[in-house]
Amino acid sequence: MSHDHHNHSETSNIRRVQFALALTGIFMLVEVVGGIISGSLALLADAGHMLTDTMALGLAAFAFRVSSRPADTKRSYGYQRFQIIAAFVNGLSLLFIVGWILLEAVMRLIEPPEVIGGTMLVVASAGLVVNILVFSILHSGDQENLNIRGAALHVLGDLLGSVAAIIAALVIIQTGWMPIDPILSVLVAMLILRSAWQLVRRSAHILLEGAPEWLDLDDMQQKIVAAVPEVKEIHHVHVWGLTPQHPMLTMHVVLAAKPDDPTSIIRSVKQALKSDFAINHSTIEVEIGGCADH
Repeated sequence: MSHDHHNHSETSNIRRVQFALALTGIFMLVEVVGGIISGSLALLADAGHMLTDTMALGLAAFAFRVSSRPADTKRSYGYQRFQIIAAFVNGLSLLFIVGWILLEAVMRLIEPPEVIGGTMLVVASAGLVVNILVFSILHSGDQENLNIRGAALHVLGDLLGSVAAIIAALVIIQTGWMPIDPILSVLVAMLILRSAWQLVRRSAHILLEGAPEWLDLDDMQQKIVAAVPEVKEIHHVHVWGLTPQHPMLTMHVVLAAKPDDPTSIIRSVKQALKSDFAINHSTIEVEIGGCADH
């Protein structure tokens, strides 16, 4: 990926998030009023989720701005990792939302309140339109970017919440059966839970300097030894990523004999890492005989 293409992608991501933020923030206020007037938990849960969406989208937009700052003497890798922090926080907030919806649903199943189905249906229908628009804006962005992915998952939860509120409103209008409202809210919460956990797990893995999930370290070492005849052995391999798009690596390579031009061997290893594993940033220590760390 070229530097210009990366900058264009980041600019596009920022614009998508900012537009989604404006739409979500405005409609959140509409849903709060509608939920209070109608007495619907599905609408209030969706409004609460849209509130966290607004904060999540704001955090995502802020993370993109911060991550675009150049590296400095205090942060030599730059600020790109801030996107992963934002994704982790957004994932945790989704888990808290699921907990709140489940708790409130249990209370309402024990003592179902009156819900005004007509008001609930109008507001939920408008919410569905807004959520589909916002989700399509974010989903057409870079889905490998965890910051965008976290924001899109928040909005997807809202979209499902709007569908549940519409179904609940229709049931209440037709039958007057109030428990449908918290029951469908629980169903939406369960759908959100799996995606939220995956987001938290993936972002935590990166924050803990975990190796890229797609990378087989044993396979990588075997291919490099096969591609570069001068390399006898590889050890002390450490692979991590600033973001999923920016893997980094350090390792020691043991040479079979003292080379005339060690730089050319390092260049060959780096080329293998780039072409076969898309690792563009690597630091390689050349060893002849014993390891210096021993």
